[in-house]
Amino acid sequence: MKFVDLANFIIKSGNGGNGAVSFRRELYVANGGPNGGDGGKGGDVIFAVDEGKTSLLDLKLQKFYTAENGDHGDIKNMYGKGGDDILLYVPLGTTIYNSKTGDKIADFTSKEQRQVIAIGGKGGRGNAKFANSRNKAPTIYENGDPGTEIEIRAELKVLADVGFVGLPNAGKSTMLRAISNSKPVIADYPFTTLNPQLGVSRDNNGRTFVVADLPGLIEGASLGKGLGIQFLKHIERCKIICHVIDMTGNYGTEDVIKNYELIRKELSSYRIDLTTRPEIILANKIDEEEGQINLIYFKEKYKDKVIIETSGLKKQNIDKLLLTIGDTLEEYKDKTFDLEEKKELFKVYGFDDPDGDIKVNNLGNGKWSLSGETIYRVYQKTPTTTYDNLLLFNEKLKKLGVYDTLRERGAKKGDMIQLFDVEFEWMD
Repeated sequence: MKFVDLANFIIKSGNGGNGAVSFRRELYVANGGPNGGDGGKGGDVIFAVDEGKTSLLDLKLQKFYTAENGDHGDIKNMYGKGGDDILLYVPLGTTIYNSKTGDKIADFTSKEQRQVIAIGGKGGRGNAKFANSRNKAPTIYENGDPGTEIEIRAELKVLADVGFVGLPNAGKSTMLRAISNSKPVIADYPFTTLNPQLGVSRDNNGRTFVVADLPGLIEGASLGKGLGIQFLKHIERCKIICHVIDMTGNYGTEDVIKNYELIRKELSSYRIDLTTRPEIILANKIDEEEGQINLIYFKEKYKDKVIIETSGLKKQNIDKLLLTIGDTLEEYKDKTFDLEEKKELFKVYGFDDPDGDIKVNNLGNGKWSLSGETIYRVYQKTPTTTYDNLLLFNEKLKKLGVYDTLRERGAKKGDMIQLFDVEFEWMD
């Protein structure tokens, strides 16, 4: 069975609508002024928590999620309609990353959380906005800003107060069934549990908490062996780590101390602070004689550890275990793990003007080319389909220093300047 806790897809916010060029034309109204309306804003891409979802399967079914574009402006100062937002629901515990940069964008850790990830492009201004005392009939207008496209990687980590870890067949699933309302699949072979199982437990003081049976770890898990990294991701937010040890030494080595240290090493190799979390050791299967013998020298070795002698099968010491968990959670109730980067989260992606990426290339034979994201944004925003816009476009290129660079590089009058899909004649 494959984990459904990772989804890769592309989101794109809507393009802003273009502004309009029009003039008031009415009977008996001479020289009507400009009345071209503005374009509408593009739709945003929004993520929100859906408590009913338990996997990212829905998001894996589609590769592209696109918000609606804004409508173009129109005559009589009519503004374009804004594009509809697109709302994507994720399970509680989902983390959103930018696949290209690896940046963490958002971390959904509360039920009411709702976050704009990609903001829609602004609508372009119509010619009515450019009228002034010197130019009362402008033909200047703007195209809308383009939407933002982001390659997304969504990861789902189980949100639980307590995480059961240990070697395969240590008895984690049996213990979860004994202390909660969960009914995980139980069988006598390694890796019976292939997905995290959640259960809600209550101690004798009425305190409730969520417990996760995290699939069995093996040596090398932190390096990706077996299903290692997929398993370890789910431990990151647990406040308490309950280390379930088969005291009979049935799986792994026969030495229960080595079995315990093996898992501790994997936790530390994956994320060092995992070994500093509150830990409760569940010395499981003490109903068997071999387990009772091994327990003696295990407790001698780890005198300073919290060790609960249990039997998931016989439900021994379950009340004591629940009270210990409840007391520990009470002590750490104000502590939140795995949110150290919160100050860097909730980044909203939108239309920005990058600097310093203008390229002027000499193609030879009196031909030049201009490229770069900054010039493209100016070219996209200021279409050269009207004379006024052409003048405005020239002014913007001058301010960017493009013309000074062309002169320094040796451009001469009559040279052709290639700018994306059009050519201009250099008249300097």
